Amino acid sequence: MTLTLPNLLSVLRLGLVPVFIIAVVNGRPVSALAIMALAGLTDALDGFIARYLRQQSLLGSYLDPIADKLLMTAAYVVLAIPSLNPGVSIPVWVTVIVIARDVIILGLALVLYLTVGVRRFPPTWLSKLNTVAQVVAVLLVLVAGIWPFMAMAARVSVYSVAFLTAVSGLQYGARIAKISGEEGSSQAPSK
Repeated sequence: MTLTLPNLLSVLRLGLVPVFIIAVVNGRPVSALAIMALAGLTDALDGFIARYLRQQSLLGSYLDPIADKLLMTAAYVVLAIPSLNPGVSIPVWVTVIVIARDVIILGLALVLYLTVGVRRFPPTWLSKLNTVAQVVAVLLVLVAGIWPFMAMAARVSVYSVAFLTAVSGLQYGARIAKISGEEGSSQAPSK
């Protein structure tokens, strides 16, 4: 196992998760926003460097999405605690939808892998749009904690995330059903 620069950037992003949580818990939205910006920068850099320097690795293919999901999950959980966010907090039901979608997709992908051997399950354009919306919502909630006039934009963004997450989850469900149907019919014994 080789720790390349992109992998080290992903490890750094993992290390930023508790620092981000501490910043939010301590009522420091500026620090939390700066940490989130640094995490975004490391995410962009690790992908660019991995492609540009041809340092893609199996470890990196796991570390990068794990770091991203842990940071987003932590952000949605801590920003859903109203006492920690005097400006705008993310409604708990939105946090549940965001986390549940990821858990369900992961579980279904695991079932597909174990039952029919599907190894690749690339994200859809809607899923990528949903990820961007989730990040923007977190940033706007943090910004609204600094500048209260941004509260309406943060709320609209959070509700947009709820909608996109639900639609993206349904799209993944349809995709999984299609893949499992195709794989199941191709493996059915011929008569």
